[in-house]
Amino acid sequence: MMRFIMPIILIGIGITVFFVFSNPIYNEIAQLRQKVDSYDEALKNSKALENERDKLTAKYNSIDPANLLKLQKLLPENIDNIRLILEIEQIALPYGMILKDIKYNATETKKNVSGEAVVIAQKSETAQFPPKDYGIWDLEFSTTGTYNNFLNFTKDLENNLRIVDVSSIQFSSDTVSGAGSAPKSNLPESYKYDFKIKTYWLKN
Repeated sequence: MMRFIMPIILIGIGITVFFVFSNPIYNEIAQLRQKVDSYDEALKNSKALENERDKLTAKYNSIDPANLLKLQKLLPENIDNIRLILEIEQIALPYGMILKDIKYNATETKKNVSGEAVVIAQKSETAQFPPKDYGIWDLEFSTTGTYNNFLNFTKDLENNLRIVDVSSIQFSSDTVSGAGSAPKSNLPESYKYDFKIKTYWLKN
């Protein structure tokens, strides 16, 4: 009888030892293997990202520096509003058109270290729309000139590298009529033009 009982007891002891000592160690080893697999996967992903970064860097470095400057002017990384106004003034200068009544939409003026006034656009993000990767800046100004000069100025403004969308243009006669007014000359009639434009920049 004891000959049958002893093997059963030994088997029971073996099973108990397995569940008490061996099974926790086995589970720990399985968890460690899972962590190793996850680390290997993360390492593979990091290497893939590094390769993609190197490819993008190589493509960026292969671009002609002159074209890079054009791209930066086309869609700058900041609003650069003062430079834009100066560029528009330079475009209007050959046609004798002077910018007046310049207005900024949703902007605030701050001073830099040197004390110069710098206009900075305020970021207005609405809760119902996700934030955009680019900013929009509205500019209004008026100028006067002949109709032909107006057409040439508008054409040059559209051909400028900086992206500028003309929202609206309103024009009216710049001459004074009525009693006591000066007699009409042979000079082309001058008009006043009120511009509303939009420009864009990339957000960092």
